[in-house]
Amino acid sequence: MRVVVIGGSGHIGSFLTPRLVNAGYEVVSVTRSNRQPYVANPAWRSVEQITLDRTAGTFSAEIVALGAEVVIDLICYTLDEACDLAEALRGRVRHFMHCGTIWVHGPGVEVPVTEEQPRRPISDYGRRKAAIEDYLLGEARTRASPATVLHPGHLVGPGWMPLNPAANFNPRVFTDLARGNEVALPNFGLETVHHVHADDVAQAFEKSIAHRSSAVGEAFHVVSPAALTLRGYAEMVASGFGKEARLRFLPWDEWRQSASEKDAAITWDHVARSPNCSIAKARRLIDYSPRYSSIEAVRESLAWMIENRVIEV
Repeated sequence: MRVVVIGGSGHIGSFLTPRLVNAGYEVVSVTRSNRQPYVANPAWRSVEQITLDRTAGTFSAEIVALGAEVVIDLICYTLDEACDLAEALRGRVRHFMHCGTIWVHGPGVEVPVTEEQPRRPISDYGRRKAAIEDYLLGEARTRASPATVLHPGHLVGPGWMPLNPAANFNPRVFTDLARGNEVALPNFGLETVHHVHADDVAQAFEKSIAHRSSAVGEAFHVVSPAALTLRGYAEMVASGFGKEARLRFLPWDEWRQSASEKDAAITWDHVARSPNCSIAKARRLIDYSPRYSSIEAVRESLAWMIENRVIEV
């Protein structure tokens, strides 16, 4: 079976593309540039690699011309992009998969949040992804378009910075926890974050192809088995370095004064949602079985960051 992966050497594609090759698929990786994947793998020698510009008016036609039976779109961010590609592929592919996000949900009401709960996105990114999901699954219901949408959590993997226990991307938080320095967290540190290793997201896409009849017309959360509280996350990171976490808890307005404007904005974006998502549906319908817990995934990223001197411990 011929599979086209749009964004084939990005965060998820770096793991997905070799997975598909090793599973016996003929794989075409479509990227915006000739950048190298995040993780080396000999399977890349068997991948057909193509550079295409999505902003060009011929993008969808060029994807159709690749003659794939399955198309996986990892880098679609607007409804217009989704509509254009889905309409071009209609009747020409067996399966069309879109990478969404758990940001289609706002603050949870009943947790863990299931896919059936109403969408209440609180950011432009979440609203755009929710609109794409609504369109693609509507197409699957009314026009027999074979669409599946996967919603990953906070991506983790070697090659990039994971969301830290203060719910932002400042590497100093990891350094302080590794050295036994005090770290301030907002409120009582009981807000949640929900990571997922990029290879587990890749696994979910591969499983969706294998379980096509159960996957078409459905959306699935793709996260680790359990979310982490900020406090518990900090304690686990410190413990991994043989330290006891020294934590201080500050009311939000006080905590935000201790952080940069950028870090405070990112933290608010995460704690305002405090994602905690269920994977029961993905386990049941596509046999999704994440290999990594949240902290195991983060520790793999930390090992890469230490080796590459992104953080000093």
